[in-house]
Amino acid sequence: MAALPDLSSRELQAICTVAECGSFVAAALTMNISQPALTRTVQRVEKALGVELFHRSTRRVETTAAGQEFVSLAQRVLADLRISVENMREISDELRGRSIVSAVMSVAYTQLPRIVARYRKSRPGIELQVREGVHGTVMDDVRSGVADMGITYIDDVPNEFSVVSLGREAFHVVMPRNHPLSAQAGVTLEALAPYAQVSLPREAQTRRLIDSHAAIAGVPLRHTVTVSQFATVMQFVWAGVGVAIVPGGAVPAALSADLVARPLTRPALSQAIGVVFLKERGLTPSANGFLAQLRSDWVQVVAAPRSRRR
Repeated sequence: MAALPDLSSRELQAICTVAECGSFVAAALTMNISQPALTRTVQRVEKALGVELFHRSTRRVETTAAGQEFVSLAQRVLADLRISVENMREISDELRGRSIVSAVMSVAYTQLPRIVARYRKSRPGIELQVREGVHGTVMDDVRSGVADMGITYIDDVPNEFSVVSLGREAFHVVMPRNHPLSAQAGVTLEALAPYAQVSLPREAQTRRLIDSHAAIAGVPLRHTVTVSQFATVMQFVWAGVGVAIVPGGAVPAALSADLVARPLTRPALSQAIGVVFLKERGLTPSANGFLAQLRSDWVQVVAAPRSRRR
């Protein structure tokens, strides 16, 4: 077994800073050390690894392919070390600490505020940071160590992640109360074809799933307006710009905006949703506490039934 290089966290930080700044001068200023001292540190790391991490010239510093690989590793190690040091000081008491949660927008906008409120009541000493984005952003946050856990769609998650299922979200169509389709118990993709749609960006997991099934069915959907937040989706639908296909988690927000929601049928689409975190990293005590709160308080959303007209 090859011997591991004897490198300190300060040396790892030096390599990451040089790569980020692209300059020894700027990196030395950032780290508040002299440039010769920084140069000696980089040389020592390169010697320990047996590879060149940077191409140096009179004008700039370029990270080599080996350097890019090492910088990615160093960033993960430093992130893990930072989290571990912080949580070792709090490991005896789950009521203190910090957790970073990354969530898809439908969760961050709907279920998460209620769950966080209950979590904070029982654990006021926890500092909780919530990041929101599309599925890909959530996975990147967890993979890079920026977030302790992610709440996202789990139908196709790489093996490097541990997965805790929370349930499935069926898709619904939201629309104004006076919309012609509001009289139907369910709405098909074919029925949606003539109507303008308010949609999420193409890179959103929900948008890709909807577009793929529409293509299979040969139904051209009219993505008239594209927005990046579910709150904006609801406001545009309420203003009469178009209808929207949303995951079940967004249905309560639609109902609170005085819209109506009807299940999407033929095809009846749904996605599994859950919590992901890296197997190699696990969860901190405070993050485990939040996961327990999630599993306890998670609500399987069902759209309100269509009221009968008299």
